Amino acid sequence: MAVWRKLWSTNLLAASLLFYILLNAMDVHARPANISTAKDKSAASKDENELLPADHLNGMKMELDGHLNKDFHQEVFLGKEIEEFEEDSEPRRNRKKLIDIFTKVDFNKDKSVSAKEMQRWIMEKTEEHYQEAMVENKNSFRAVDPDGDGHVTWDEYRVKFLASKGFNEKEVAAKIKNNEDLKLDEETQEVLESLKDRWFQADNPPSDQLLNEQEFLSFLHPEHSRGMLKYMVKEIVRDLDQDGDKKLTLSEFISLPVGTVENQQAQDIDDDWVLERRKEFEDVIDSNRDGIITMEELEEYMDPMNEHNALNEAKQMIAVADENQNHSLELDEILKYSQYFTGSKLMDYARNVHEEF
Repeated sequence: MAVWRKLWSTNLLAASLLFYILLNAMDVHARPANISTAKDKSAASKDENELLPADHLNGMKMELDGHLNKDFHQEVFLGKEIEEFEEDSEPRRNRKKLIDIFTKVDFNKDKSVSAKEMQRWIMEKTEEHYQEAMVENKNSFRAVDPDGDGHVTWDEYRVKFLASKGFNEKEVAAKIKNNEDLKLDEETQEVLESLKDRWFQADNPPSDQLLNEQEFLSFLHPEHSRGMLKYMVKEIVRDLDQDGDKKLTLSEFISLPVGTVENQQAQDIDDDWVLERRKEFEDVIDSNRDGIITMEELEEYMDPMNEHNALNEAKQMIAVADENQNHSLELDEILKYSQYFTGSKLMDYARNVHEEF
């Protein structure tokens, strides 16, 4: 599962990228001997430094490494307000925010939320994540396009990437220009190779080996491009596919990650992994119920702006909390199952519900 390992390595490098582009006053103790230890002086915001494709994408049902997104329900229910619902925040304040959300989801004001209303809300919240990604991308693109010509070459991006790892930017640029060996460590080289594959996939035809701002958005956020979404699906299938038929059986999909079960706690985690992925395979992804996930089915499942998926998700979300089995949600049901919808557990959920509403 080479690509999986590359993406995992990419994730480990993400933290350093968040603090790059002209950041000063930090000593770097480990780097290849051929690169100067001098640091470039600068200052930049966090958003400007998010130059790596993230493993986790808000509003996507699956991570880039093939793991299920455990926060998906909260992300499509709360949208950009998800950060406000922290587990340690004041329960009464969160309760009022949840009541306010309920009144917005209840579009026809009949004091209940239907599947259609929830579908409409999910699409709106997903669009919020889309817009947020586009804003962040503008900052990231400016960081790799300092001359402002609207295009970035792979070499320009590679220089910024290596500089974020502590390499001297001018020395790296000179070595690349002169086609000299950078003498990179194996991990960094593997990550660069994985990023290069992704970079050229994001280069829309006719290929010019340059990325404009929209293409760079696809590079960082594959959900914004049908072509990059297909590429993401191919990568996930390649990582999980054990017999090379470019399809996934149930056993392939629920296979445990690399590692061994060392204790009961780890065993419980592995059991949860299998149960969750089996349910997702059988109930959601395998749309024709033939016991096989094709690339087309996985692409359909991964598309965050698919209205049919949004309706199915709305029905599933309602089913979780629909205690009176009327196929809609009332306020007291959403409050009782607040942890599912928001990630926060609200105490005394039913107290004075009607008065507050």
